[in-house]
Amino acid sequence: MKFTEGMWRNRNGVCINWMGNVERLQIDQDKVDLLLTKLQRNRGDTLNVGTVSARIRTPLEGVIAASFSHWSGEDDLGPHFPLFKTSPKPKIKHTKGQALEYSSGPLDLSIDTTSNGLSFTYTGHSKKLTGHSSRSIAVVSSTNTPKYRTEEGMYAQGENYVLLELDLAVNEKIYGLGERFGPFVKNGQTVDIWNEDGGTSSELTYKNIPFYLSSRGYGVFINNPGKVMLEVQSERTTRVNISIHGESLEYMIIAGPSPKDILNRYTALTGRPALPPAWSYGLWLTTSFTTSYDEKTVTSFLDGFKSRNIPLRVFHFDCFWMKSFQWCDFEFDDENFSDAAGYLKRLKDRGMKLCVWINPYIGQASPLFAEGKKKGLFIMRADTPRPTVWQWDNWQAGMACVDFTNPAARKWYSSHLTRLMNMGVDSFKTDFGERIPFHPHQVKYHDGSDPIRMHNFYSYLYNKTVYETMQDHGKEGCLFARSATAGGQQFPVHWGGDCESTFEAMAETLRGGLSLALSGFAFWAHDIGGFEGLPDPALYKRWVQFGLLGSHSRLHGSSSYRVPWIYDPERYPGEDEACSKVLRESVGRKLALMPYLLRTALEGHLKGTPVMRAMFLEFGDSDPNTWTLDTQYMLGSELLVAPVFDKEGEVTFYVPLLGQSETASAESASEQSKWRNFFDHSKTYEEGRWYTETHSFDTLPILLRPGAVVPFNPTLKLPDGDVLSGLQLLINGPLKGGKSVELVEAKDVTRVAKTIVVNENLAVSDTSGVDVVDISKS
Repeated sequence: MKFTEGMWRNRNGVCINWMGNVERLQIDQDKVDLLLTKLQRNRGDTLNVGTVSARIRTPLEGVIAASFSHWSGEDDLGPHFPLFKTSPKPKIKHTKGQALEYSSGPLDLSIDTTSNGLSFTYTGHSKKLTGHSSRSIAVVSSTNTPKYRTEEGMYAQGENYVLLELDLAVNEKIYGLGERFGPFVKNGQTVDIWNEDGGTSSELTYKNIPFYLSSRGYGVFINNPGKVMLEVQSERTTRVNISIHGESLEYMIIAGPSPKDILNRYTALTGRPALPPAWSYGLWLTTSFTTSYDEKTVTSFLDGFKSRNIPLRVFHFDCFWMKSFQWCDFEFDDENFSDAAGYLKRLKDRGMKLCVWINPYIGQASPLFAEGKKKGLFIMRADTPRPTVWQWDNWQAGMACVDFTNPAARKWYSSHLTRLMNMGVDSFKTDFGERIPFHPHQVKYHDGSDPIRMHNFYSYLYNKTVYETMQDHGKEGCLFARSATAGGQQFPVHWGGDCESTFEAMAETLRGGLSLALSGFAFWAHDIGGFEGLPDPALYKRWVQFGLLGSHSRLHGSSSYRVPWIYDPERYPGEDEACSKVLRESVGRKLALMPYLLRTALEGHLKGTPVMRAMFLEFGDSDPNTWTLDTQYMLGSELLVAPVFDKEGEVTFYVPLLGQSETASAESASEQSKWRNFFDHSKTYEEGRWYTETHSFDTLPILLRPGAVVPFNPTLKLPDGDVLSGLQLLINGPLKGGKSVELVEAKDVTRVAKTIVVNENLAVSDTSGVDVVDISKS
């Protein structure tokens, strides 16, 4: 939110009270409390103006939290982000009248406490990261509100905001803030952390995460689940402005120096990404949204995939598995599925894992509505004399929202999921969770939570309830979730939402996924082929190639199916087999990469490093050119992927420079390993160069990093098969020193089952069943 007009003027009706002085401070063990005031030139400056109380603490080593409060008279009703704090012992040094020094691990904070000299400076490894320079901490009051009444004179009150402005350095770039589909680098943007069902082609987004990552080697987590407003170099060209409508705001500076270090600390604080089961990495197929389907249709899909030899692992029933107007009643529509329990069993007998669509709303026509109303399980109105359920018609007619702050509501909701799991359901698509009422004068929660703070946090409670219900049932936790907030990475998997069927939408989808990955989410998927509209065959095939080179892969559309034989044979002759061929090859490639993906996933679980990685996560230190790349990515640490966003197959991509440690020990250029083509091993690429290629539908740019060792198993037919039997090691030699390869078995994705050491001569420590393939020689 912008409060100023240029450097010298405030917007009409806006008064900004800048803090410029540390009046006093108190050290209490590991915390420091400060009283901040405006500039104090005489005793009269102590009157008729507000102050800000600041507190400095460290919840985790390498993390410093700074909270700022104006008025503290209101009870804190929550909710709050659950944090995994270790409360380390900081180093504190106070030189009275000069400075306060506060250190947590590699992160230091210096506060200037000289008279009228207030400033904060955060440093790491002797380099300034960010801080508060002159006029950057403030309380803002605005009379631009219907609540302000001039006739109340001196007692008239506007609306208050806390404004915190963090310094930006020259050439500093900002990333993250959730799944954002616009420009990958966030500089110059206005971002509101507020979940909305806005599709993928606007500034609105389903997953708003109050965390950003800086190219300067630090992250910022804004510890407030409410509506946080950011001006990222868009109001002040040297700052990130953070504001909230309210009386208090806390942020946490998270040390790096590398982006991976930042994500490691951030996910240690807000929750590690849980590990999805191995079967979930296989291909998912859905009935799609508004299409017509029944047992015959679903069976024909499965038969079609089998006859075309396309491995399919998960079948998903979308919305209309239930009767229209009754979402959710958690009952199969008996007109289309006359023997639902028997049919699910028959699908399970075919080896299918099953997923069903749900949402946290109960339509008035659902038999469960009356039950939920009677038991008080829904969000209620706050403005009626009698108990009244909050309802509207925006999605389901007369729908109510389940109140997940009510333990009884969670238990009730879980009971219906348990019944479905008893029938054979393995996973739930937790759709929606963004259209949540938030006006305090309209709605109230069972536990009294602030409705504004609950608007985003609702998604956390919703997905947590479903995920833990699965775990309690003995199922391997796996969602297909759309909405999220900070900490939501603990309940994977998340997908990108409603995208159009265009190459432009495919590119924006990738930007959204990379942005979410930089917000702590290790696992992500999207609607292959696009959700809205019918993709032409070229787009379908290119999106299939892209979609099967990520952690999770699902074919899904709105008004049309995404099976590869959907194209009119007269208009698109031969496309049935052409699309089927690309899908078959893409699924086979991903299955062969399962040993590599499972190992990469375990890294995501342990450290928060995503499976799909923005280029700078791997090469930011050695190559500054990678900091702006958003049309290519690293799949794990070893494979560069550049999806084709062009109907004619043209693609331009950049090959990054490696760090000196990866190249310095080679005796001559001829002995150095080079970036090498996945499909044609004889084709190599030079570091630091752009390439433009034209690809048929058989290939796309996939490059192996110099020195890569990729566990690969072309014999796998299932993602949860035996990864060790038939294992190959694709080695892009020569190797400079030995390299360890950890193998994770599909039966226990949390555990390294075997470690193979490859030495410089490409000999392995355990040769049993392992085929070493030096692709530089093949």
